[in-house]
Amino acid sequence: MVCTQSGLAYLPAEPVVLRTVGDLRAFVRACRGRGETVALVPTMGALHDGHLTLAREGLKRADNVIVSIFVNPTQFGPHEDFEAYPRQPAQDIQKLSAVGAQAVFLPTTAEMYPEGASTSVHVKGITETLEGVCRPGHFDGVATIVTKLLLQALPDLALFGEKDYQQLQLIKQVVEDLNIPVEIVGVPIVRDPESGLALSSRNAYLSPAELVIAGTLNKTLFAMAEKIAAGKSLEAIRTWGVTQIKQAGFGNIDYLEIRDAQTLISVTEKDDRPLRILVAAFLGRTRLIDNVEA
Repeated sequence: MVCTQSGLAYLPAEPVVLRTVGDLRAFVRACRGRGETVALVPTMGALHDGHLTLAREGLKRADNVIVSIFVNPTQFGPHEDFEAYPRQPAQDIQKLSAVGAQAVFLPTTAEMYPEGASTSVHVKGITETLEGVCRPGHFDGVATIVTKLLLQALPDLALFGEKDYQQLQLIKQVVEDLNIPVEIVGVPIVRDPESGLALSSRNAYLSPAELVIAGTLNKTLFAMAEKIAAGKSLEAIRTWGVTQIKQAGFGNIDYLEIRDAQTLISVTEKDDRPLRILVAAFLGRTRLIDNVEA
């Protein structure tokens, strides 16, 4: 990406690569010394425009953006895709340079989980449904790594995408319960401009034919939201949605639920509270998640 300033073309500076917690803290300390604010964007890499939107939003809200890239082993189950998860740090850094991120935190597993580490973070309630049922232990890994990142950097704010909606609510709970002085900002889902498919690193696993089917998932959720607004029965809407998703060509559906938007508890009828429709479904071997407000 070439930018212009005062009529001259220039290339954005490469973000500083930070390898250790000490490096990270020194960078933040230098920002503070200049009276500048800091935003953190935690990621597992294989960056797409959804991640880059988080970085751009961070740059609107803070003077400096740090993007962490760490494929966290503790949030993967024994039969999940930890080893196969895409890793492309050089390309990721190039993309972050183009949007203007100032720093990238690229720790090793040994840096994040030193030998002898035995502490984890567990959140009750919100982790015991939806993804928590389908992926036992997943949210302990998420809560632990995000808590570590927030305490390592202590940014002014941290940004997370709403695609992982249950994760976002979990992180808000952790920050509130543990009095971590960081503002948590949820950023709306970034979707493919043609199909509406929620952008995800795992979309790379889909074949061209599967990508076409995948693009129907969000359309079913938005149609369900319209039916809720029209006052239809929530259970009838959910049943209709399951049928639509299966007819589109999806395999197993882990869940398709209409929940309270904040607590994610089950609801049986529409009232004044905000709702969220959440889904996890397999297309071939790829598990897709999505959600919309209702």
